[in-house]
Amino acid sequence: MNLAELKPILTVVVLPPGGPLWLLLMGLLWATRRRVAGLLLSFLALASLWLLSCSAVGVMLAQALLPQVPPADPAQLQQVQAIVVLGGGVEQQAPEYGSAQPSANTLQRLRYAAWLARRSGKPLAFAGGVGWAAAGTTAESEGTVARRVLQQDYGLPVRWMDDRSRDTRENALGVAELLLPANVRHIALVTDATHMPRAAGHFRAVGFTVVPAPTGYPLADGRTALHWLPSARGLAISSAVLREWLGSRVVALTQS
Repeated sequence: MNLAELKPILTVVVLPPGGPLWLLLMGLLWATRRRVAGLLLSFLALASLWLLSCSAVGVMLAQALLPQVPPADPAQLQQVQAIVVLGGGVEQQAPEYGSAQPSANTLQRLRYAAWLARRSGKPLAFAGGVGWAAAGTTAESEGTVARRVLQQDYGLPVRWMDDRSRDTRENALGVAELLLPANVRHIALVTDATHMPRAAGHFRAVGFTVVPAPTGYPLADGRTALHWLPSARGLAISSAVLREWLGSRVVALTQS
């Protein structure tokens, strides 16, 4: 097994809800020998899971841990040579369609990229293959799915396609192989707002001038009281923020 294939497993183990649940299990086991300490650890695990499941906490974590990236400036977009979209996963099983479909994250990015392309007239590039979580399977690549959806649903072609890359670093390297020989260096980069700081860093490192075009901002929706109640959305925000924060720390350590 390639060591990189362990990344999805480590992500599930460390990030919420996995991390707090493992702490809860450890606390319950510890309570069989040290009742007070074990129960205290269990309580802290439950409390952390509750808080991390609140959208208000997820938004605060995003503001505290990640650089804040504003929406794309239309004037800057007119200066770029291409719009590069990063994949965010594929739903391999979509029986209602009869073929694989983009995940919610990927579809959000594709829709925004199509919106930008129609208003700016800039060509599209896409980066995304079969991620590490699906390595070794016969999964359809993100690139294949994205090309099909952009053509069928939006009537837009993809001029450059990298359908082999498995993570953000490989996204940047794959796109560089396609665009830099064509003298395309000034790009708009489309990905989630939480993912943008790390992604833009990888693309700048391989020689691109990047105009961030983030989508999917971590925002708390609905009534204020609901922001402090556990929800799937709150948990997703916290998990995404912590994933990117840890990822940026790993990148910093490997480059130091």
